[in-house]
Amino acid sequence: MNAQKKILIVDDEELNLDFFELMLSKLGFGVEKARDGMEALEKVKRFMPDLVLLDNIMPRMTGWEFTKKIKSDDRYRDIPIIMFSALDDIKDKLEGFELGVEDYITKPFNFSEVLARIRVVLRNRELFAQIAIREDRLNLAEELNSGIKKILVDLTKNIDDLDKAAAKKDNVPEILDKTQQIRKRIAELDAKIEKTYTEWDELKKNEIKLPVLETNFRKPIKSEQE
Repeated sequence: MNAQKKILIVDDEELNLDFFELMLSKLGFGVEKARDGMEALEKVKRFMPDLVLLDNIMPRMTGWEFTKKIKSDDRYRDIPIIMFSALDDIKDKLEGFELGVEDYITKPFNFSEVLARIRVVLRNRELFAQIAIREDRLNLAEELNSGIKKILVDLTKNIDDLDKAAAKKDNVPEILDKTQQIRKRIAELDAKIEKTYTEWDELKKNEIKLPVLETNFRKPIKSEQE
């Protein structure tokens, strides 16, 4: 987690907002605050946080209602949510998880525990993002490989047709037509390869090398709090 991570804190209690803003800012996080679910929806659109710390019981829009809206929107559904609640009922926790929250913390909370859970959720999100990038690269490679095979089959057929045409006398127009088809297919192949390499390079810009990723993933939570 090298780049600064952005956290949106959603709570109707000003004391909790100020506390988390102070503590998380000191630890290097970018922090935005919202006092209810309605304000939080607007902040998500503008701030695009890496994680939301969400109180459940709030006026205007509860944490559950906010979560339903976020998780049903393809633009924001991958933003992880850690939900706070004064309710310690297993049904409430299950409902939160079923809605898609990544973690659930019962009040009163210990900040060290909250920080540890934030680190774990962010780390897991980063891991999944890297897996997605590698998946995209594999798909590009498979797509390119499939395209090359198809074009090579077409080229082979065109060359066979060209050989047949060359065996005939006074068949120059047909030969020229076949050579033009071959040139066209070669140009298509070259363009496809170039496009794939460009997309490949874009993916690599956001890719973390496996040794670094493994080090970050296995790094003890305690050492990050020190």
